[in-house]
Amino acid sequence: MNKAMYFMGVDTGTQSVRVVITDINGSVIAGDEQVYETFYPQAGWAQQKPTDWWRCFNEAVKNVMSSLTKEIRHNIQAVSVCSTSSTVIPIDEKGNPLTDAIMWMDTRAKKEMKAINATKHPVLAYSGGEDSVEWMIPKVLWIKNNQKDIYAKSYKIIEQLDWMNYQLCGVYATSICNATCKWNYVECEGGWNGEFFKQIGLPDYAEKLVLDVKHVGDFIGTINREFADHYDINREMKVVQGGIDAHIGMLGLGVAKEGKLAMIMGTSFVQLAFAEKKLNLAGIWGPYNNAIVPDQWLLEGGQISAGSIIKWFMREFDISSHDNPYVYMNEQVANIPAGAEGLVALDFFQGNRTPYKDANAKGVIYGLTLSHTKAHIYRALLESVALGTKNIIDNFEAQGCPINIIVGCGGVTKDATWMQIIADVTGKPIVVTEDASASVLGCAIVAAVGAGAYESFEAATKGMVKEAYSVQPNKELYQTYQGVFNTYTEIYEKLKDTMAK
Repeated sequence: MNKAMYFMGVDTGTQSVRVVITDINGSVIAGDEQVYETFYPQAGWAQQKPTDWWRCFNEAVKNVMSSLTKEIRHNIQAVSVCSTSSTVIPIDEKGNPLTDAIMWMDTRAKKEMKAINATKHPVLAYSGGEDSVEWMIPKVLWIKNNQKDIYAKSYKIIEQLDWMNYQLCGVYATSICNATCKWNYVECEGGWNGEFFKQIGLPDYAEKLVLDVKHVGDFIGTINREFADHYDINREMKVVQGGIDAHIGMLGLGVAKEGKLAMIMGTSFVQLAFAEKKLNLAGIWGPYNNAIVPDQWLLEGGQISAGSIIKWFMREFDISSHDNPYVYMNEQVANIPAGAEGLVALDFFQGNRTPYKDANAKGVIYGLTLSHTKAHIYRALLESVALGTKNIIDNFEAQGCPINIIVGCGGVTKDATWMQIIADVTGKPIVVTEDASASVLGCAIVAAVGAGAYESFEAATKGMVKEAYSVQPNKELYQTYQGVFNTYTEIYEKLKDTMAK
């Protein structure tokens, strides 16, 4: 392999766009990040301006390229983009947005989601039995039902990823990652199901959606000549198909086959795993057919509230006044034993995403006595998120998807106390990778495979992802936590009907 090969990764995330250049070993040569704004015009709505994405992307590219030598710029072989999903834009024939983009977190399409799920169409079996309000098809239906003029004028309705790729090379194509996970596309069942789209009220889907589905790593087109000349970069640079940011982050964490769980650990937690055969797991999103890696099924779990619970605690207990509130609280809990001396919390502060899929679930702090302190509550909350993770992992494993190791990234990985609790509660070792920006590194890995620098995603992750440290579980504490976990699940079962009221 040519050691002079370089790759561009682009992550258009919720709050910012990140651009990095890596070498063939995954080392970041240069990088930059530019922030853009989100608008909230109504309750439950969230929008962004695609022109802001492109402006910020160009600013980041300018900053990155100005720090590189001509030799490096001219040897960037490929670029790949990952994006939020589903962030949806109606466009005209020239790719101009007809409205602001409807963000992935926007929940305006609840009525459309319910109508889709009420059909109980067989295609829904490939998305955990139902569509989410976050996804592409409910949002397209919302535009059709509520913005009739925009819908009629639209040449296509596309995602953020598709729009970015079109700006880069002038080709409309969508990723199998997005189409499979968010668009009800099922490759093993022939792809698009016309009967399904007719049944949900979208018989004209072929006119409005981009039907050219490319696999992650596939060639889309060659970089726009004007763009290449403006930044003095390789005119032959390939634009390679990427996917959803968290999902491409799996590759940035070195997860490319069955047995490992990729976990994005921040405000919320996302758990992603591959399976070599189709597994219909109750309580889990998927199975998604060939969504990232060929011949692997993708399965997805998630916890809506994680880091956000700890932020709530810091705010409501006025801990933020300390120089380092996290260090302060970890010192406070150091002498409190596993199980917080009988205090058990449920992490469902914003409902439960998996395995219960219960939007009515609520947070609970159970077992309070006059001997408990705020430190006991803090430890119980840390443990609650770990117990929620265990619940998801147990659900994976009980239904035939083994998890041998967790590979983590995100802000929580900086908290050694919490990481140890998660390892002890789940009984799984946790590996943290050297580059915390898993999604943008994942894009560089995709670009490297698309450029032919590696023959497979597994080979590329081995060559480009480096381990920073690992956390080993304490087997004795794992046994202790089994009893705490039983109480955790029992509390939910006893209270779920009350929560629904």
